[in-house]
Amino acid sequence: MELTGRSIIGFKRGESNVGSLQGFNPATGEKLEPSYHFASTAEVDAAAQLAAQAFSSFSQTSGTQRARFLRRIAENIEALGDTLITRATQESGLAEGRIRTETGRTCAQLRLFANLIEEGSWVDARIDHADPNRAPVPKPDVRSMLRPLGPVVVFGASNFPLAFSVAGGDTASAFAAGNPVIVKAHHAHPGTSELVGLAVSNAVREGELHEGVFSMLYGSGNEIGVALVKHPLIKAGGFTGSRSGGRALFDAASSRPEPIPFYAEMSSVNPVVILPEALRTRTEQLATGMQGSVTLGAGQFCTNPGLVFLQAGPEADAFATRLGELLSGSAEQTMLTSGIRSSYQNGVSTRFEQTGVVTVMKKTAEAGCGAAPALFKVEAANFLTNASLSEEIFGPTTLIVTYADREELLQLVHSLEGQLTATIHGTDEELSTNHDLINALEQKAGRLLFNGYPTGVEVCHAMVHGGPYPATSDGRSTSVGTRAIFRFTRQVCYQSFPDAALPDELKEENSLGIWRLVDGELKK
Repeated sequence: MELTGRSIIGFKRGESNVGSLQGFNPATGEKLEPSYHFASTAEVDAAAQLAAQAFSSFSQTSGTQRARFLRRIAENIEALGDTLITRATQESGLAEGRIRTETGRTCAQLRLFANLIEEGSWVDARIDHADPNRAPVPKPDVRSMLRPLGPVVVFGASNFPLAFSVAGGDTASAFAAGNPVIVKAHHAHPGTSELVGLAVSNAVREGELHEGVFSMLYGSGNEIGVALVKHPLIKAGGFTGSRSGGRALFDAASSRPEPIPFYAEMSSVNPVVILPEALRTRTEQLATGMQGSVTLGAGQFCTNPGLVFLQAGPEADAFATRLGELLSGSAEQTMLTSGIRSSYQNGVSTRFEQTGVVTVMKKTAEAGCGAAPALFKVEAANFLTNASLSEEIFGPTTLIVTYADREELLQLVHSLEGQLTATIHGTDEELSTNHDLINALEQKAGRLLFNGYPTGVEVCHAMVHGGPYPATSDGRSTSVGTRAIFRFTRQVCYQSFPDAALPDELKEENSLGIWRLVDGELKK
């Protein structure tokens, strides 16, 4: 498939020449052809206009029709084969195995949503029958269900060129709910984005859907992104990236004459608490597991464990020493972009200079986009008086925080910002006697883990990949798992409608055979 370097606007390609960028191989420093041309203001508007036109028909498609569309996208992505794998590895510096795994996850995610909407009960259909004899006022017939919002803008993520980008979870969930999507392609992997974007566009055409169901635009910085978020025809947005970028777009979405929901995943340090008995009996196992989690993907996961809480003492010292040894033996890895690498180096250098922070180990990476791990240690008193120590450093580093007693541990947890994850390592007995710790962590994170590691997010119905601010802009939602579909919907109520005029999901017959709440009872 030939790459053109042009935006996808419905079934047409962009023609603007207002600026351009090139893909970049972070492992070799090589610039990759072709150049990618930025969308103009007129093209942003054209994409939004097409999406708005498509909404009237796409929002009325059945779950079966949209499921067929999602499965076709997955098939088209798989058909790209080695062409996609090669380009994605070149643009990201990630290993081939990682890209193949991510491709599989992306396609499985699309099919998971297809299964959800094909079954249909996700719409939360509710029926309260009329009671004309109720006194003193007759009861009307009231029915409600979830309906799509309208055109959604999705921002590709730098660290997941497939699973959180053009056809990733945000796009899949928005499509599943019945919303057209405009993707702002990430500058770090423009060629990968074009390949997947064409796979989606072809699925739109093959499904005989309105061309405005999907568009994808290229641009530099936040200019195109802000223009999309502020466009009056856009009704919601999804983002994975930095706190500064996510907050700027969230603020733009909130300050519109008509504010819209904007779901941004932004920043998390994912604290890990290792309780004393687990630390005493499993030092080697825990150090090995932590080393693998900290360095996985060069630490470029939003679930990377950036804080480790240990009770001060010989066991904590031994753990720090052993983890430092394991990290010292870790190979240097390539980071996604020069900008991410620069931010990582700056973060590590700043932490190295912090008062009270002990450097357990710190390696120097070669020039380019290489990154080497670093391990630091600090006492709770210093951590609690220095807010910068709880900030995310995106890369292969973590900070050990030692505390004196249980009271100080709880003080540490209460001091944290919102997180995507929080982990406890301990024995079953330790867990049963630490309900206050569990309750404290529950208030801080969207996912709690026991005797595991936060890197790696299972795509399933029960998963929650979200958390209180600043982990996300809305801690009531998730960007992974089938609950993600609810972000791009709203409740609509139909009162006293004749049966023939109701959506199929709310008709008396229930021809779809879905689960519904009927007069307070869940039934088919």
